[in-house]
Amino acid sequence: MAIAAARVYSDGHRLRSLWLDDPHDRPVQSHQFAWIGLVDPDDAELAALKARFDLHPLAVEDALCEHPIPKVSVYGDQIFVAARTARLEGETIVYGETCAFVCRNYIITVRKGSDKSYTALRRDLEDAPTLLRHGIAYVLYALLDFIVDSYQPIVEDIEEEVLAVERRALDAFLSREDVTHLFNLRQELMRFRRMLGPMEEVCARLEHLNLPFMDAHVRPYFRDVGDHVRRVASSAEGLRDVLSSVFEVSNLFEQQRQGEITRRLAAWAGILAVPTAIAGLYGMNFEFMPELHWKYGYFAIWGVIVVTCLALFATFRRARWL
Repeated sequence: MAIAAARVYSDGHRLRSLWLDDPHDRPVQSHQFAWIGLVDPDDAELAALKARFDLHPLAVEDALCEHPIPKVSVYGDQIFVAARTARLEGETIVYGETCAFVCRNYIITVRKGSDKSYTALRRDLEDAPTLLRHGIAYVLYALLDFIVDSYQPIVEDIEEEVLAVERRALDAFLSREDVTHLFNLRQELMRFRRMLGPMEEVCARLEHLNLPFMDAHVRPYFRDVGDHVRRVASSAEGLRDVLSSVFEVSNLFEQQRQGEITRRLAAWAGILAVPTAIAGLYGMNFEFMPELHWKYGYFAIWGVIVVTCLALFATFRRARWL
């Protein structure tokens, strides 16, 4: 069985390891509790746990789902908690799953699709017996808090990506790759935000859940986790608005630059229209034209062209078209 750790605790201190493969191992006493951690178990291993600890079949069915949404389900004197872990890889938020079966003196955590183990969390709890004395409820709180703590760095990393693209948008046109990158980040934030809503509901329900193994002193701690989830959700929502504004600012700058180019082209076209019109006029093959036999006609025409072009250039320059 894919067991990360299985230990028995009493009064905040670790007593011994629990050997699940040994049917003759000592049972957990009423004043003790066991924390069993599994990593990527298969269906047969969960079925064995179901038979040994009398887990509710619907809870096991939820744990077998490929992508369960965050939820809390109460089955008599048992509760099932499903949470989603998350990490940022490139421009994609990769989700994992952590489920917890909680009863009077057992908490069984099942980690799937997450590369971040709970070894450090277990070690920190074992080093704080005063907190671990609160039992299973505190372990569940610490687990959810550990999961939620990984959410904020995701938003911060995406924010850095967005600010970098925003700086590039001020200097030049956004490339197709930049636009695609921003669009993908926006979609990832939308999916992330949809996951945070149920996670907040999980914390709110655990705060008000009244079961014998849910220590009354621990229940308010779940409110703190819920507040953390709300802060992350608010940051994600604000960042999604920033992404939209980057698109708008980029479009505005692009329109502005296109307008400047259009004005410059129009100004030069207006200046060049003068010599073109005069040259076209005198390029006509008419026999009788008044200036054809004028001795200074050539120089006069050049003077008219130069003066007119300079006047137009000065006019467009004052208008900031050039």
